Amino acid sequence: MGVSLLRVFSYILALAGVASSLPFAIALIYNEQSAIWAFGVSMLSSIAFALIIAFIYRKVETKTLNIRGAFMAVGGSWIFLSLFGALPLYFSGAVPSVTDAIFESVSGITTTGATIIPDVEILPRSINVWRCEMHWLGGMGVIALVVALVPLLGMGGMKLIQAETTGPEKGKLTARITNTAKVLWFIYLGFTLAQFSLLLLFDMEVVDALCLAFSTLGTGGFSSRNASVGAFMNPAVEWVTCAFMILGSINFALYYRFFTARVGGIWRDTELRAFLLVVMVAFLCVTLVQLPTGEGVSKTLRDSAFHVSSIVSSTGFMTADYTAWRPAAQIVLLILVFIGGCSGSTAGGVKVIRWTILFKQLVNEFHRLVHPHGVYTLRLNGQPGRETLVPFVASFIFIYLFSVAITAFVGALAGLPTFEAFTASLSMIGNVGPAFGALGPSATYIGIPAGLKWWYCLAMLAGRLEIYTLLILIGSMFSLRRALGSQAAR
Repeated sequence: MGVSLLRVFSYILALAGVASSLPFAIALIYNEQSAIWAFGVSMLSSIAFALIIAFIYRKVETKTLNIRGAFMAVGGSWIFLSLFGALPLYFSGAVPSVTDAIFESVSGITTTGATIIPDVEILPRSINVWRCEMHWLGGMGVIALVVALVPLLGMGGMKLIQAETTGPEKGKLTARITNTAKVLWFIYLGFTLAQFSLLLLFDMEVVDALCLAFSTLGTGGFSSRNASVGAFMNPAVEWVTCAFMILGSINFALYYRFFTARVGGIWRDTELRAFLLVVMVAFLCVTLVQLPTGEGVSKTLRDSAFHVSSIVSSTGFMTADYTAWRPAAQIVLLILVFIGGCSGSTAGGVKVIRWTILFKQLVNEFHRLVHPHGVYTLRLNGQPGRETLVPFVASFIFIYLFSVAITAFVGALAGLPTFEAFTASLSMIGNVGPAFGALGPSATYIGIPAGLKWWYCLAMLAGRLEIYTLLILIGSMFSLRRALGSQAAR
C-alpha cells in the first residue's frame, strides 16, 4: 500500500506543479522577479519528486487501495498539496512567515477563503492568481482531477473519489469512474470559462476576472482586491458572481443530467428543491429586514441576494460589511453558515441534503406520535425507504457540531472573545472564511496566535474532507506509530 500512496502523492504534486505554470506565465508577462523564482522552484521540485518516485518504483506493481488506504491517500494528498501551495507564497516573500503561508494555502485549497494578508492589492498579480487558482483546484477536488487525467493502474479510483466527495450518497454518473471525473471537470471548467467571459464583457481586467472566476466556481472567497467584489462597484459583476455562486452550490451531477437531456428528474431532486427554498426564504427575510435602513431598493435587493448566495455557498465574498447590518439579518446569515450548499457541489457546510433527511425523519416521528399504527417512509427524489441514511446523517452532524464546539473552545483558550470564537469555528469547519464580529468580512486572521492558526488549518481540512477522512488519517498514523514501536521493542 505504501507504494500506491507514494504514487498518488506524486501525481498530486505533479498536477500542482503543472497548475502553477499559469501564475508562473503571468509572473513572466508582468516581470515579477520574486514570483518567477518562487514558482520556478516550486514547479520544478514537484515535477522532480514525481519523476523520482516513478523511476524508483517503475518495476513495482501497484496494489489496489482498500478503504483505509483510500482515506489515507486522500487526506495525505490534501496535506501535501497544502504544503506545496504555500511554497510560492513563502519563497516570493508575499507571506514571510511559514505559519501564515501554510494557513493561507490551506485556506485556499479547502476553499475557505480566510486570509492573513491585510493588503492583497500590493501582491504580485501572479500570487493573487495562485491564491484564487488554489480555490479552483480544491473546489471540485484534486483527487477527481487526478483520476480524470491519470490512469491509476487499478489503484481504486472510485474509492478515492468517494473518500473526497461531499455528501451522504456517492455514485458514478457513467460506467467508468474516470469518465465520471472527466465529465464533472469539463462542466466545472465550462462554467469557469463562461463566468470569465461574462466578466470580461463587463469591462473587468483579465487578471481580476480570472481571479474572480476561479474563486467563485470554487466557492472560495479570495480576491485580488481588498474590498472583495465590492471594490469593482459594478452591479453587473455582482449579479454575475451571485449567479455563479449559486451554480457552484448545486450538485454537479444535476448538470450532467441537464446536458445529457435527462432534465425530467432534475426538479424531482429533493435536495435541489430544498436548497432553492432555503435561498429564497433567506433572501426575502434579509431584504425585508434591511429595506427600512434607507439604502435604496435596488442596492438592498442586490446586497441581500449577493450575501445570501455568498454565505450559503460558503464563498465569503462581500459587497458590504454585513456585520453592520441589523441583528435579524445577521442571524439569517449565521443560520446559512450551518446549512451550507448541496452535496456534490463545491460549497461547504453540513449540506442541505443532511438537514432535509433529518427534517423528513422529524415529520415522520410526529406522524407516528399521532398515529402510532401508521406506516411512514422517508422519501428522497421520489424513492421510498431511505431511512437507512438517518443514522449516517445523525452521526455526521454530531461529529460536525462536536468539532465546531472543540474548535470554538480552542479559539477561546487562545484569547478570542466568545462570539468571535464560535463564529470563527463555524467558518473554519464550514469552509466559509469570514466570520462575525472582529473576524468579519472586512477583517483578516493575521492577528490570531500562531498556535490557533495551526489548529484552524486542521479545522479547514477536516471541514473540506467532511471530518471522517482526516480522523481516519490521524488514526492510521497513530496505528502505524504503535506498530513501528512494537517492532522496535522486539
